[in-house]
Amino acid sequence: MVEQVKTKRQEVKMLNRKQLEITGVSNVESFDNEEFLLNTDCGFLAIRGQNLHIKNLSLEQGLIAIEGMINSLTYLDANSQGKSKGFLGKLFK
Repeated sequence: MVEQVKTKRQEVKMLNRKQLEITGVSNVESFDNEEFLLNTDCGFLAIRGQNLHIKNLSLEQGLIAIEGMINSLTYLDANSQGKSKGFLGKLFK
């Protein structure tokens, strides 16, 4: 019998830097109007911008929709632990 390995999949859709939809979200670690930190199937994702707010959130389905002016999307990999540790350290001080 061959077991099928379920590959992790994530979709990121952005419209005019003002609307963002992301699938594969397992948790919202922190958020404010300038920064969101999401735990996703592909790792931690930091979203930075201005006047950010949640339009829709369903952790059961792994979906989030964010509105506002989006400036950057950054994945915080385990390979860059120095950066992510410092970043996470700043968030959770």
